[in-house]
Amino acid sequence: MSALEILAATGFAIVAFVAVYIVASRNEIGSPALAAALSAGFATYSAATIYQEGVILVWTNHTTNMWGVQVWWDLLLAAGIALFFIVPRANKVGMIVPLWALFVVSTASIGLLAMCARLFWLENAAATQASSAKGSDTASGAAGGPAKTKA
Repeated sequence: MSALEILAATGFAIVAFVAVYIVASRNEIGSPALAAALSAGFATYSAATIYQEGVILVWTNHTTNMWGVQVWWDLLLAAGIALFFIVPRANKVGMIVPLWALFVVSTASIGLLAMCARLFWLENAAATQASSAKGSDTASGAAGGPAKTKA
């Protein structure tokens, strides 16, 4: 096996492991730490690749043959589908979606994973705050009260 084949197989193994973790965990909100780690790891690998190969080869690689174009289209469709699912949740927690979308369009998975990390962090913070507020309402005997507004 060549070094590039080993890198490709390692990438598949990492994604398979993460997919099993995600499916098995059944968490309502994803892990911000996992998304951030994957974003940082892939950004590091991408920077090393650009340093060694140059940025022009990204385009050359996707326009050399039909498989290159197919992989390019697959990347574009995957990023578009991910944004389709993520944007409503990002809007709900107050993220600046146009800037995040520009980051995703510019960097694909790197930006998408970073956006997910931020989204998951904000969702976890909101869930923790709601849980704390519910606990303090229950402890004080309040059955309801005015809705809390977001600052």
